Amino acid sequence: MTETLQGTSAWIRRFQPSPDAPHRLVCFPHAGGAATYWFPTARALAPEVDVLAVQYPGRQDRRAEPCVESVETLADHAAEEVLAWSDRPITLFGHSMGAMVAFETARRLEERGRPAAGLVVSGMRAPSRTRGGPGRAQPAAQAAETEEELVAGILRLQGTDAALLEDPELVRMILPTLRSDYRAAEGYRWRPGPPLRTPIAVLTGTEDPHVDTEQAAAWREHTAGPFSLTVFTGGHFFLNEHADDVRKVVTDHIARSFQANSV
Repeated sequence: MTETLQGTSAWIRRFQPSPDAPHRLVCFPHAGGAATYWFPTARALAPEVDVLAVQYPGRQDRRAEPCVESVETLADHAAEEVLAWSDRPITLFGHSMGAMVAFETARRLEERGRPAAGLVVSGMRAPSRTRGGPGRAQPAAQAAETEEELVAGILRLQGTDAALLEDPELVRMILPTLRSDYRAAEGYRWRPGPPLRTPIAVLTGTEDPHVDTEQAAAWREHTAGPFSLTVFTGGHFFLNEHADDVRKVVTDHIARSFQANSV
């Protein structure tokens, strides 16, 4: 890992360094998202939790780099980066496509003998419940052939300010990244294997058009450890509406994981 300002690297952002925190939280963005999506989480949880956010290539300060169109390759890189921060317990937290990258990262950490203390997944059906890969979390956007269809699909998910998508220049900047991320998600295929030892907490929205409660609850099959499911009102980006409550679920999961690892 090449170190830069405040201990971060090309792949990791540390917006609110908390070097004395006993636990780290590594956050993985959704398709089309960037590390800055997690800035409010870093600010809210500091200094009790040291929050790191993954920055995928092809966006913001990495815009000149080619996007990675493989969930597995993203997880390969993320696992290497996370290992460099594993001097204290780490929980992984991913939303939508980020949930799958976080899950695959957790698998790689266990394979390396350095399991994560916890895994929080949001807005994504379990790998064992995917149809043609977990990219199905955003089928309308993935299947879109025109710019207008793609923008309409994004708006239906309610994760992007509609006013931002009225700026043609901004749309031209973000759509290639979105298309690439959707291809990565669409191309993902779950590789059956033993369940994680890592405890899993699942978050889902009652009105999410692409994940129902049964599909979210099926994450239970992917851990031999403790499991919890929390259902929020709202759609695919319910966590924007329930930010404080979501953070409470995450910090409770961290506390339980920390206590279990301390016994």
